[in-house]
Amino acid sequence: MPAKLFNPNSEEPFVLSRSRIDNFLECPRCFYLTNRVGIARPPSFPFNLNNAVDELLKNEFDVYREKGEPHPIMVENNLKAIPYEHPDLEEWRESLRHGVKRHHKETNLILRGGLDDLWINTETKQIIVVDYKATSKKGEVSIDADWQIGYKRQIEFYQWLLRGNSFDVSDTGYFVYCNGISDKDEFNNLLEFKTKLIPYKGNDSWVEPTLTEVKETLMQDSPPEADSKCSYCAYVKKTLLI
Repeated sequence: MPAKLFNPNSEEPFVLSRSRIDNFLECPRCFYLTNRVGIARPPSFPFNLNNAVDELLKNEFDVYREKGEPHPIMVENNLKAIPYEHPDLEEWRESLRHGVKRHHKETNLILRGGLDDLWINTETKQIIVVDYKATSKKGEVSIDADWQIGYKRQIEFYQWLLRGNSFDVSDTGYFVYCNGISDKDEFNNLLEFKTKLIPYKGNDSWVEPTLTEVKETLMQDSPPEADSKCSYCAYVKKTLLI
């Protein structure tokens, strides 16, 4: 079933996912064509191995959630926290249909996002947003590359969503970053990872101004100009000249 398109004459709230907001920040034209016209970017390839790591991490942290105990990675990093228990957690994790939702009344947009995990600080009782990442690269993983700005916005967007649901959320979130080890002599049907906990102090002040820009863009009668840095727009423009 195709996604619902934005109707500028409708008074019903319009639902946008976190990934759609990221799409807007990358290229307002692509965002407009997706949500007003119904011409979306080609889908990306599924990251099945990454998804498998995500599921295994969720299962592992859920074991400690049920016991009300800190995971070893928390202990190793001197983090006073345990996995957060909440009856809606599984729904919040469901990015395709549910996720954490927040109605932004100023724009009449409903924003949603499927998070990976939540922890709770056992001293301050603040909620901690946690995101799982998986890769395989030489050296230590980090979140310092320019292209990883999307990772940081992801944490911040989830923080904003939860704050809109009356949760006391810590500014500091964490990436549980798993790096596949590829220099072993043999495979033996076993892929090993080195896991690193990376703190990130978020700032969600960009979210609401961005939503205002999003709504203004959706209300336009024609799409914005193509972004010179957008590879999708550049491809379309080039094919039209052939």
